[in-house]
Order: sequence, then structure tokens, then C-alpha cells
Amino acid sequence: MTTSLSGQQIRQKFLDFFASKDHKALPSASLVPADPTVLLTIAGMLPFKPIFLGQQKPDFPRATTSQKCIRTNDIENVGRTARHHTFFEMLGNFSFGDYFKSQAIAYGWEVSTKVFGIKPENIVVSVFEEDDEALAIWRDEVGVNPKRIVRMGAKDNFWVSGPTGPCGPCSELYYDFKPELGDDDIDPDDDSRFIEFYNLVFMQYNRDAAGKLTPLAKQNIDTGMGLERMAQILQGVPNNYETDLIFPIIETAAKLAGIKYKKANESAKTSLKVIGDHVRAVTHLISDGVVPSNEGRGYVLRRLIRRVVRHGRLIGIEGLFTTKVAETAIKLSESQYPDVRKQADLIKAELQAEEERFLKTIERGEKLLEEVIAKTKKQISGVDAFELYDTYGFPLELTQEIAEEKGLKVDAEGFEAEMEKQRDRARSAHKSIDLTVQGSLDKLASDIEVTDFLGYTKANSKATVELLLQAGEPVDSVVAGSDVQIILDKTPFYAESGGQIGDQGYLSSGDTVVRIEDVQKESGFFIHIGRIERGSLKKGDAVTAQIDLACRRRAQANHSATHLLQAALKKLVDEKIGQAGSLVSFDRLRFDYNYNKGLTPEQLQAVEAQINTWISEAHGADIAEMAIADAKAKGATAMFGEKYGDSVRVVDFPGVSMELCGGIHVSNTAEIGVFKIISETGVAAGIRRIEAVAGPAVLEYLNVREAVVKDLSDRFKAKPEEIVDRVTAMQAELKDTQKQMAAMKAELAAAKSGDLVNQAIEIGDFKAIIAELPGADADSLKSAAETLLQKLGEGAIVLGASPAEGKVNFIAAFSKGVVGKGLQAGKVVGSVAKICGGGGGGRPNFAQAGGRDASKLAEALAEAEKLVKGGLG
Repeated sequence: MTTSLSGQQIRQKFLDFFASKDHKALPSASLVPADPTVLLTIAGMLPFKPIFLGQQKPDFPRATTSQKCIRTNDIENVGRTARHHTFFEMLGNFSFGDYFKSQAIAYGWEVSTKVFGIKPENIVVSVFEEDDEALAIWRDEVGVNPKRIVRMGAKDNFWVSGPTGPCGPCSELYYDFKPELGDDDIDPDDDSRFIEFYNLVFMQYNRDAAGKLTPLAKQNIDTGMGLERMAQILQGVPNNYETDLIFPIIETAAKLAGIKYKKANESAKTSLKVIGDHVRAVTHLISDGVVPSNEGRGYVLRRLIRRVVRHGRLIGIEGLFTTKVAETAIKLSESQYPDVRKQADLIKAELQAEEERFLKTIERGEKLLEEVIAKTKKQISGVDAFELYDTYGFPLELTQEIAEEKGLKVDAEGFEAEMEKQRDRARSAHKSIDLTVQGSLDKLASDIEVTDFLGYTKANSKATVELLLQAGEPVDSVVAGSDVQIILDKTPFYAESGGQIGDQGYLSSGDTVVRIEDVQKESGFFIHIGRIERGSLKKGDAVTAQIDLACRRRAQANHSATHLLQAALKKLVDEKIGQAGSLVSFDRLRFDYNYNKGLTPEQLQAVEAQINTWISEAHGADIAEMAIADAKAKGATAMFGEKYGDSVRVVDFPGVSMELCGGIHVSNTAEIGVFKIISETGVAAGIRRIEAVAGPAVLEYLNVREAVVKDLSDRFKAKPEEIVDRVTAMQAELKDTQKQMAAMKAELAAAKSGDLVNQAIEIGDFKAIIAELPGADADSLKSAAETLLQKLGEGAIVLGASPAEGKVNFIAAFSKGVVGKGLQAGKVVGSVAKICGGGGGGRPNFAQAGGRDASKLAEALAEAEKLVKGGLG
């Protein structure tokens, strides 16, 4: 029998074992990787990518880690299978040209059987079908029963880094839950019997573009043991979710929903598992500095939070709840990851703000669904269903259920097609784990050196074309009209990083001119993205690289202005303010910072004035490379969540600002010219954003505003200084008019509805009012229904009205007792509206709908009376 261990004990025993074998035990890297080509940390080996590529010499020959990872390409399987997750921890041991296959296998067997106590008869080993060496080691050196060693094809047991690059066979260890079934015809793909828990990758070849395998000069070992899977095995539970790593979160969510996990149906269990998994993911993402947004890793975070909220609603959790389940996740993580506890307030603030925002979005989604149903005759399109799912959080099942009530179908195949497109996008986001620059990085690493950047001191330089790429594939030459990616041996072009966009400019050689529109950096290689405007270019050509100086100067001014902005905020608002993100482009700048409330107009004015004072004082820039310890000792400001090497670049405007930064800056603050704040807004809980312009962009900004003011002056026949008073007076007048109209409508609805109480019909122990309220709009119907229900007590209200030609509104309000009898307002009002050519829905106790055929209003209300009587009779 295996030894039962907690998740924390499993993690520590693994790390301790390999530390005893001379492996350097390292902490987990951030989920936000240092490698700009990768969206999130998706594997334990990712922090060691430069070492495996031969681009960086390791400080130690062996390492071991427990690495936090995020993957979302199989998000739909989370909660539905026993072992799919978005967040997981990968236990790993790595050798950088030190030990290889024999020793890695010996370590793998020892840690599995001796440290974790798994019996040999519970282990099945797979090897690559052509790897006779690995099979012999398992059989002859370790002593594994040959019947329990399975040869498998390249799909399962040959690890590749993409079409080209480092690769090699791997060997996987599977746990056998049913060894009593014997050793004949073992199939590791049988998930009901086996679970893969440890993968040993023998990185021994380099694959070229022709598919030829060449032995690597240094052979490496990359392994991964799933912590959650090992916990399932050792704790004897049926799936990863019921381990002590996740189950306490599930129990918290179940308690909030008022259900018991063990007694819940499969649908509720799936929702609880999704919550348990996703809450771990979002807790660590926010702790590592990610904030919800509509792009990149911020979108991954937002999507996960929304899935948590949606599944909470599906199992009946009422009100805001994400911060409560997050607290459980924080408690589970804090011993291993103390930063999670330090960031607890930020984590909860972000979750609550996003949850509140999403609940409003769901309401908008319900309205959109009503509109979709109203325009649909037979079938809701897959595109519409997917938009409801992806944008508003509506699961396909909910859309199908509501559609069925209206007699409609949903194009499930079309929905799946849209879902597959999203999966492709997700897979594309993860392809950067391939260790290649669009399929060619391995060739770059072995054939050429990383790009020599000259742009700190030069605006132009001679260079040699080292590589040409089209559509990600290497080519020998390109001609006029072609889009191309170019890698040079040296360049003055700044590559996008640190929030600053890449330079623009030209490459030229004789009659050839290449317009460079952007520059990106991947693993030390500067990729110049552009178009051949004239002539042709081939690999090996000598070119002159010239940046666009006007654009560069604008970027320099904006970047240095962000440093002054942070310094001013720290000085005038709060010393604890820190950067949470930035954007430096040619025409504007954006600065995100940690602060829990908006700045007053007076504070913004003071910050702007301080920055312009520093600009006018002409502070020179002192830029130097130094050890990070020295930079910190000098008081240089670093960005939270950013990873820095041993040597850093410090940008110092003495007496004003000193930051760690690799960007391009002015040599004197006077070069900025002038600074103007455009706006200050909140972008997430605890995160504020200032947008501003500097230098020539300020004049452009003011010219636009002047044109707007002149136009308004002409329209109002007023001087510029009189416009505000004129608009204020008009707003007050409009507001008074709207209040009067609302009051009149309410009075009219109340007067008309007062007589309806006497028309209530008795149905058993309940009373019901089903009637038309002529001329009432949706708000008036709602007010009348709420008033009538209060007067009835236990009862049902269904009201209809036609406030405008061809338009019909319905409202249904049911008491708790009526809902308890099985009647749901959403279903009743939806069926009624269908008669009038419309649709709608809502909660069991309150719902509203609309239609287009007012001539059938009486027929619809008769149907409502029939449904209510049938449900209560």
C-alpha cells in the first residue's frame, strides 16, 4: 500500500530528495515568464529555456523545482475529467549536460518507489518504440518486469520543441490502479486503469528543417511529475480535485451553495471542481502581478474569474462569493508561496471588482439573448450562441434551455466550430514553448549569435543580414512588395519591451529600401518586421540600418516622462505607489499604478505642475550598468513582478527619479519639452491609469481640443468661458423634465393598477392578477407588479402592455410560495411573449419579456392565466 502524504509533504520530499543528489533547489518562477515570447509559464522547464538552447551557461549543473504552471488550451475539460487543470504544480529535476539517461531513470525509480513508497507492481513504464537503450536500462539496471515496459510511438514518447530544434525520446511512469488485472495487453491509454505521473525527457538530438536528427553536443534531462496527480495516488482519492490541494476550496464553495459535495449531482460536482481549480489559478495570477483585461494574460485571468462566477451561479450561490473561496486558496498556498498572503488584499479587491463587473455583464447578456430570440425564427446561430458564451458567460446548455422554451433550437455544431477557433487561438498562444523563433530559433542558436544592440548610443549602423523569414519560414531572398522579418548581426533599432514600442525606420543597400514598421525581441534576437519597398534583399547582404529619429525622440520623451510621473506620484500622493504597467508609444504614454482611489483634480494638477518643473530645471540623465545589489542599495525603483538579472541598467535623473530600466531615454529632462495629463481612470480594483502626452504630441492634443471648443462656441453662440455654464443649465433642465415624466408615468401606472387588486382571482391558497395595463412602459409595469405583489402577499402577477405601436411588454412577479409550487416567472413570461412574436426570461421570482405583435396581447394574457392556474391548481 502506498504511503499517504499531504500535498505539502509530497512537494517537500521531492525537493529534498533531489537536493540530496546535488541538485540546486530553486523557488518557483513567476507565472509571468521572463521570456517575452511566452504568455504564461506553462511548463517546469520554461525558466531554463535559454540554458537548453545553449544561449546561457548554467550556474549549476543540476536543479530541482516545484513550478507553478497555467494552461488553458483544454479549459473545457476542467472539472469533467479526473485530472485536467488550468493551474497545477510541476515537480521537476533537470540536468544541464551533466547526467543523462541511466541516472535519470535510476533517480525516477528511486523517488517513486523509495521516497513515495509506490510498489513496483503498481508501476508501468513506457519508452519510445525505437529507444532500445532506455528499455534495457529499465529492464536490466532497474529490474522492471519486461511485461510492464511498453513501447509507444512518437506521438506519446518523443518530445519535440517544434518542427525543428532540441528533441528526444521520453519515458513515462504510469500508476496502475488495478494490477490484479495482470500484465498481458497493458494499454497505458486506458484512463480507467492508469494515470501518468512522471515524464522523463532525454533531450539528445537536434532536428533540422529536413527532419534529420543530429546528436547534441550536450545532452540534457528535463522531467516533470504532476503534484496533483501524485497527491491523488498517495491519498487514495478518485480524482485530483479531492486531494488536500484543492478539496478545501471545493468544500468552501459547496457550503456557500448550501449543498454537500458527496451528495451533489454530477453537474453540480463539475461546477464545484471548476471553482476549485480556477480559484487557485486566479489567486496565483493576481499575486504574480496580472490584472484582468481584454488582452493577453489579463484576458486569461478575466475569463477564469468569469467562469468561477458563472459556475457559482449555476449551483445556487447568491451574492458575491469569490473572495471567500479565494481566502481558502490563500491559506492552502501561503506556506509554500508567502507572496500570496502578502498580496491577499489585492487579490480579493481584484476578484470582487471583477465579479461585480461580470454580474452586470450577465444582465446585459440576458438582454442580448432576448434580442437574439426575437430575431430568430427556427435556430439560434452558432456565432450568436458562442458570443453569449464567450462575452457574457452563458454556457451553451443555458442558451439551449431558454431557446427550447421558445420552441427554438441552437446550432450546436456552429457553436463548436467557433469554440474550436478559440482553441486554435489558445494553442497558438502556447506554441512559443516550442523553443523556436517561428520555427527557426534552434538554427539561430546554433548558427549565429544573438543581436548586438547599438541603439543606446547610435541612430544608424552598418549591419549584415543573418536571417530572412517569411510567414515564419526561413528564405534565402525577398523581392519588392514582400513582407519580411529580418534578423541582423547588429542593430540600432530598439525592440519592443518594458512597455516601450519598437523603433521604426529603414534598411538600405544600394537601390534596395526596406521600411521597418516594428521590431520585436525573442530570446536575444531582434526581429525587424517590415516590407521591401524597392529592390531585393538576400541573406548575407550588408545594409545600413537607420531609425526614424523623429519617432525615436517622441518615444524617448514619453518614456522619460513616465519615470518623472512615477516620481511625482510617489512624492505628492503616496510613497507606496508602484508601477503596475505602462505603454510608451510615439504619440502618447500610459502609466498604470497601484492605488485604491482616484486622484482629485487638485492632485492631478499638482503632479502635472511638478513634472513640468522638473522638465524646465533641465536635469541630466545618468545611465549606467551595475550589479542589482548596488542598484537596490542606491534606492533604484524596480517594477513589482519584473524579473531582473544580476546586472541591471539604471536610469537616474539625479534628485528626481532613479529606476531600473532597459528603455530609451532623453539625455536631459529639458528635451521632453512639456507634459500634459489627458485622463486618470480606474482599470481594476486597486489599479489606476494615467494617460498623458509629452513633447510635440502636447501641441497636437491642444490643437484638437481648441477646434472642439471653437465648434461648441459657434453652436451655442457663446464665448468659450461661457460654454460650461450653458451646458450645465441645459443638463439641469433636461433632468427636471425627465423626473417629471417618470413621476407622471408612475402615477398613471399606480392609478391604473389600483383597481386590479379587486380583480384578483383565487387559485387554491393563492391569488393571481393577470391583466393588461394600457400604455404602460417597461419601468411602469415593473413598479406596478412589485406594488401589486406586496398587496397580494402570496400570489402571482402577470401584466402586459403595449406602450407603442407594434410593441408589447410583459412582467411576471411570483411570491416564494408560488415559486415553491414549481412555477417560474422566466418560463411563464417567455412562453407568453412567444405568442406575440417575442421572447424573454429572468429569475424564477421575477422576469420580463417583449414582443412585436400587439394584436395578440389578449391571447397571450389568456395563456398566462392558463399557465398560472395549471401550476397552482
